[in-house]
Amino acid sequence: MKMLSLISGGIDSPVAAYLMMRRGHEIRAVHAFNLTSQSKQMLSKIKVLGKKLSEYQKPFLLYLLPFGDIQKEIIKCIKPRFRMIIYRRFMFRICNEIGNADAVITGDSLGQVASQTLANLKCIYEASKLPVVSPLISMNKQEVIDIAKRIGTYNISILPYTDCCSFMIAKHPETHASLEDIKEAESRVDNANDLVRAAVKKAEQIRF
Repeated sequence: MKMLSLISGGIDSPVAAYLMMRRGHEIRAVHAFNLTSQSKQMLSKIKVLGKKLSEYQKPFLLYLLPFGDIQKEIIKCIKPRFRMIIYRRFMFRICNEIGNADAVITGDSLGQVASQTLANLKCIYEASKLPVVSPLISMNKQEVIDIAKRIGTYNISILPYTDCCSFMIAKHPETHASLEDIKEAESRVDNANDLVRAAVKKAEQIRF
């Protein structure tokens, strides 16, 4: 099956992509970036990760999507404690727009960080029209690190990089969001569908 894999630049998401490659699925990677918080030099790290993952699947396609305009609109009208959840919902909406896929892969591991509580994941995944596959969901961090070291992504993943999901969020993000509250908040974002389409249109596609 064809799957889109959300790649953050951390340790987990490349491992999730690799595990689904190993199961025989055709994977394309999607990375959302915000150049107000990241330099182009740091963005090159994602390209190196893409090249490493391409050793396990060829051809391999990486989408680099500008996320700054979407974040600006979210920041205007969404409370800081909800922003990380809304950011991630928009990433799933982007995957919906890219299309030609049977599922979306994430590197989520239940309870590992604030956005990965069961309540929050329910709110995030609801934005996806495609099934969401989370192969790391029950793993602990050390198990993921061990795989990352084995496949050669670990030393790349630990290089400095600011994930755009951490941009302008609360010191203590919401950990038990309700879907009703999140959808009400998200409805305040003007021209949401246009923003998603514009991000996909501006995406850089890198083939390995």
